[in-house]
Amino acid sequence: MTDLAKPGSGRMPRQIPYIIANEGCERFSFYGMRNILTPFLITTLLMFLPEDMRTGEAKHVFHTFVIGVYFFPLLGGWLADRYFGKYNTVFWLSLVYCAGHACLAIFEDNVNGFYFGLFLIALGSGGIKPLVASFVGDQFDQTNKDKAKVVFDAFYWIINFGSFFASLLMPLLLRDYGPAWAFGVPGILMFIATMVFWSGKKKYVHVPPSPPNPHSFMQVAKTALLAKAPGQGRPGLNVALIGAAGAVVSLAMSVQWGFVIGACTALVLLMAFGGIGASMQLDRARGLHPQEAVDGVRAVLRILIVFALVTPFWSLFDQKASTWIVQANAMTTQVSFLGWSFDVIPAQMQALNPLLVMILIPVNNLLLFPMLRKFGIEPSPLRRMTAGIVLSAAAWIVVGNLQVALDAGDPVSIAWQIAPYALLTLGEVLVSATGLEFAYSQAPASMKGVIMALWYLAVTVGNLWVLIVNASVKNESVVGYIEGTGMGVMAAQMYFFAGFALLSALAFGWYATRYKMVDHYRGNAA
Repeated sequence: MTDLAKPGSGRMPRQIPYIIANEGCERFSFYGMRNILTPFLITTLLMFLPEDMRTGEAKHVFHTFVIGVYFFPLLGGWLADRYFGKYNTVFWLSLVYCAGHACLAIFEDNVNGFYFGLFLIALGSGGIKPLVASFVGDQFDQTNKDKAKVVFDAFYWIINFGSFFASLLMPLLLRDYGPAWAFGVPGILMFIATMVFWSGKKKYVHVPPSPPNPHSFMQVAKTALLAKAPGQGRPGLNVALIGAAGAVVSLAMSVQWGFVIGACTALVLLMAFGGIGASMQLDRARGLHPQEAVDGVRAVLRILIVFALVTPFWSLFDQKASTWIVQANAMTTQVSFLGWSFDVIPAQMQALNPLLVMILIPVNNLLLFPMLRKFGIEPSPLRRMTAGIVLSAAAWIVVGNLQVALDAGDPVSIAWQIAPYALLTLGEVLVSATGLEFAYSQAPASMKGVIMALWYLAVTVGNLWVLIVNASVKNESVVGYIEGTGMGVMAAQMYFFAGFALLSALAFGWYATRYKMVDHYRGNAA
């Protein structure tokens, strides 16, 4: 092995700045429109609804949109891995993304046109979401993989840099210049992001899409489920069929539940029961498929358990742009700081999240993690993620307490939301930034795009939990039970989500002790 091929001897890839700059502009555009979506829906687009229905409908539209954003990574990952490669898929879906922003600006007073724009943004943003992060990983090999963590942290930092300024400026633009400009400016930033990404085309490492593989994840899982063993039944297939039957029932209930809840629940049932069934009979695929292919499927199934246990975190995190804004609307918005008083637009509180992320990432890397190591505690990815879920639960206990005070008629300053934002953001840094690194490093080479898509699918499932809980509180018996406790419905939901996250943290921490980490970075450069 030459000196140049030694691990740690490689230089930082020169193409990384193009990807980082692209991500900063794209995240400004996405969070710029996302963070004003709920207040715009309540105060403008949904004015045709009775006043008592607008908030619930706005939350439903917002979380349905988020579900779409994090569902379409499946499509983007599949197209990139099998047909077009990451670069081409990102570029063309970015143009779709730009068209979606244009629809929001043009159809500010047209429900159908505006919703079509949200669909295009969900398709474009979601389609590129798993690919940009994994495209970053493709630029590294064994010689410089030690620098990948720094870049993934920088990648996450620039996401929050764009989000911070978008969260501050877009509510002002919406208030002072109207929705056409408030949604148009993010569209301009998205177009700039696309051009920056295109300009680095000749410098990137382009990992070609994988050819059709008879030993792919789906083929191995199918073989495992259908294979017969002498003198044995097929219990795994039976489990998968139960999931399929449940999916059919879920789709049939879409008329009552709503299409999004029915379809997403059907997908969850198919994946969960299919994965369990395949794991039960996976050894039957040995001999019919190469050993490494079968072991790869088992590794992916183990990763998917990690992803599933993270979903409650996302059900808490994404509500900062819906439920927390609704709560902030009921708070006093004048804040005094160092003798200076000013009014805060409720949607601007979301700027705290990216600001704290930019502070916490270097603080964690330079102070917290080294200090833990001095005490003999290694902050491994799964340990960090467990702690992050617990912190998110603590944040929701705090907002629940604030809501109880509001329900009692007490005036509560919007400044009190700083505490839960700080807890939730520390949880996000430990879960989300770590999850990007974990998902890429654990994914087999032929499935990096799809595995990253499945990581993002966890966000879809998290928002599905939100839709289900919000739908349940429309049930008169549920509302009656909550009111019988003397607690408001909104506060009860907040405590429910906190308990949900704590239970998932316990399960996640238990599973983390049994998970064995692997290394799936590319081999040494030639």
